[in-house]
Amino acid sequence: MDSKENILQIAVTLFSKQGFDGVSMRDLAKAVNMSTAAVYHHFPNKHALYLQAMHFAFAKQESAFDEVWQAELEAEEKLRRFVNCLTQVLTEDVDFRRFMQRELLDADDERMQLLAKQVFQQQFTQLMTVIEQLSGSQQPVHFSALSVIALVCDIIQMQPLSRHLPGWQAEHEEVDFIATHVLNLLMNGIKPKGNQ
Repeated sequence: MDSKENILQIAVTLFSKQGFDGVSMRDLAKAVNMSTAAVYHHFPNKHALYLQAMHFAFAKQESAFDEVWQAELEAEEKLRRFVNCLTQVLTEDVDFRRFMQRELLDADDERMQLLAKQVFQQQFTQLMTVIEQLSGSQQPVHFSALSVIALVCDIIQMQPLSRHLPGWQAEHEEVDFIATHVLNLLMNGIKPKGNQ
């Protein structure tokens, strides 16, 4: 790993634990055992570092999502694979998940725009396309795509609390169980077919 990659890896961890405002370039330099000037050699400012750190965190997972979108599959199978992939990424890459959660809590409009346009737009557009293929014009596509992501994110985010609620089972934290449940809920709703 070269020094720029090392800086990015440490930055992802720091941002995920302390948030954007909680990390200074000086803190990062200390964490990577470099001078602050050396960090600025690679990144002109904290915003540039932040954006590249988010790209770096997501790039590790991007090829798995690209496989989903590029495969010659029916829309429902693409949705299933996307949900499974997202569940796996958010379950296994704790730094990335925390990074996203912190940014959503901070809700800094400028950083949200950067994330939306430069990190998540392609994935979100692909998801909207799949949902449109599945529902035609029956559902608001943007909101449906957002709901897919929110279901997965929130289920995983709720796990620490869920463990202490009635009915919890260990399998509820397994990637396949979560992905299958989310997909069934999305495709079939909560009510059994006979009760609609």
